[in-house]
Amino acid sequence: MNDPKPRRRRGFTLLELLVVLLLVALASGVMVLALRDGEASALEREASRLAALLEMARAESRVSGTVVAWQPGNGVPNPLVRDEADFRFAGLTRAQGLPQRWLQPGAVQAQVVAAESPGASGALPRNPGVNLPQRLWLGPDAILPPQAVELRLGRHRVRVASDGLGPFQAGTVGADSDVAAR
Repeated sequence: MNDPKPRRRRGFTLLELLVVLLLVALASGVMVLALRDGEASALEREASRLAALLEMARAESRVSGTVVAWQPGNGVPNPLVRDEADFRFAGLTRAQGLPQRWLQPGAVQAQVVAAESPGASGALPRNPGVNLPQRLWLGPDAILPPQAVELRLGRHRVRVASDGLGPFQAGTVGADSDVAAR
């Protein structure tokens, strides 16, 4: 019997090409998820944490019957103050254990964008001649005015807000370029 000369294969089979294409697609998908904007993720984490802290302070205010307000720091580091807070809960003591610093100190800026003093409860009288510092009022009343605080990190912004009845929730406002287009 005559043995034909073994033939050399040239090129790749369709199955081999599909496997390689699948591996490239998986690797690129993982890379896209891994390269997500770090600032946006950090800001979302800070906003979710702040919403939880505000709800904890709100509950503590209701339980204790004391007036509690959240006030952001001024954002300017003071070298003379060793343990300066990034924000504070007026009406609660440090012993009650709520944090007063961002997870990334000095990076996040906060500004109260919608707040009204709770004059109806008698906790703070409304006085148009007095300019009170910007605060979120957390109780002791069960029904509060709508309030919001805006957090910034780099060009990203997130709003933490409550309608006064429901809990504080974080919602993305967007980047500065997105807001300018609106």
